[in-house]
Amino acid sequence: MSPKAAYIHIPFCSHICYYCDFNKVFIEGQPVDEYIDLLIREMQLTGEKYKIDPLETLYVGGGTPSSLNPQQMERLLDGIHQYLPLQKGKGAEFSMELNPDDGTPELLSVMKQGGVNRLSMGVQTFNNDLLKAIGRKHTKETAIRTIENARKVGFENMSIDLIFRLPKQTIADFEESLKMAMALDLPHYSIYSLILEQKTVFYNLMRQGKLPLPTQDEEADMFELAMMTMEGFGRHHYEISNYALPGYESRHNLHYWNADEYLAFGAGAHGYVNGVRYQNNGPIQHYLTPLREKKLPIFSETKLSKKQLIEEFMFLGLRKFSGVSKKEFLERFGITMEKVYGEVLDELLEDKLITTTLDGFVLTHQGKFFGNNVFQSFLIDENQNEI
Repeated sequence: MSPKAAYIHIPFCSHICYYCDFNKVFIEGQPVDEYIDLLIREMQLTGEKYKIDPLETLYVGGGTPSSLNPQQMERLLDGIHQYLPLQKGKGAEFSMELNPDDGTPELLSVMKQGGVNRLSMGVQTFNNDLLKAIGRKHTKETAIRTIENARKVGFENMSIDLIFRLPKQTIADFEESLKMAMALDLPHYSIYSLILEQKTVFYNLMRQGKLPLPTQDEEADMFELAMMTMEGFGRHHYEISNYALPGYESRHNLHYWNADEYLAFGAGAHGYVNGVRYQNNGPIQHYLTPLREKKLPIFSETKLSKKQLIEEFMFLGLRKFSGVSKKEFLERFGITMEKVYGEVLDELLEDKLITTTLDGFVLTHQGKFFGNNVFQSFLIDENQNEI
């Protein structure tokens, strides 16, 4: 059975944000048209390698997919429908990332007519001074107008990203952004704490002691505020960083958190098929060169061991607030969760970082604040022989 999910990467950006470490390039002077043509060829070649069954979820991310012009977007969407079948019936979730600067009625109409039914927008904050400070070019007014434009062309399923722990951000700033986000009455919100990734502007400033971040206590207060605000607004907290109305959870991201397999297309994209994790060439020309010769642009392939699969099942599954299932663990790995993690589970239960469900375990409210510590507990000792 082939994967039920696919990711497509568009690496082009009209500007580079100070916190972003995703594979991306400044769009000016790039071979965008050839990239789209050869990206479609990659879909074709992959379909010849694996039989691609109708997908439950497809996600186009970046970079900035909406940096494509309407004609390029239409070409991409035509290629997707030619080579990537989508489920009928209840319908596939077809998501695309949208920069708030790019939400013209023309581009949005092309997306809608091309089958996109979910938008994800990186708003990050509704404070215009903070937007400038993190390298974003849009304003809160632009973001609101883009959401209005999207609604006018028929989009209902929309999500925005917000970030807390930004430089010089106060709790009052973040609270105001949450209020403005709620006023938009969207079905889904992703709310992340800033992570300082290497090779970003912010990481370099931090190394130089020039990045004034909120304290750990302020960060925890912002996370608590996000949880309380979203739950009070009827958006249930279904994953550490995600909140939704019932039925509007991100089906694509749930696919990742369930440790299920997925196809991937585009420069630097990572996929996971038949127990093998693979990565495409990242630099644009390194990605395009093999495709010109009708060869897949795969840079590396790694067969995951049973230990790695078990670890990922626990790390990713505990991000969800449905938790991890003992029954599914046994079905996947042929061994009980207690056999592998008995002592770890007992310690986390005693520390009140996890609690039991009818069929497994889930993070407690306290555990949500120490998620990374909890996940690290499930790293398996190389000398452990029970598996």
